[in-house]
Amino acid sequence: MPLSTIKSTEHLTLRACVEKTLQDYFAHLDGAHVNDVYNLVLSEVEAPLFASVMQHVQGNQTRASEMLGLNRGTLRKKLKQYNLL
Repeated sequence: MPLSTIKSTEHLTLRACVEKTLQDYFAHLDGAHVNDVYNLVLSEVEAPLFASVMQHVQGNQTRASEMLGLNRGTLRKKLKQYNLL
């Protein structure tokens, strides 16, 4: 069942959403060779994660790094990687 058909009142975990999205991704490959799925998933999840956290903490990198459990240097590196800085 596509995620768009699931009632908005149902609670879906992030894990369930990722699993369903990956199942859909693999189902639509149509025989295409795929590599580097790990980095694809990381970049697709990390970018909105960092953007959402930075918005939540109103751009405060110290608070964001604490919230994410990362040191500030790693956070800054990731923010630059995803053009969020």
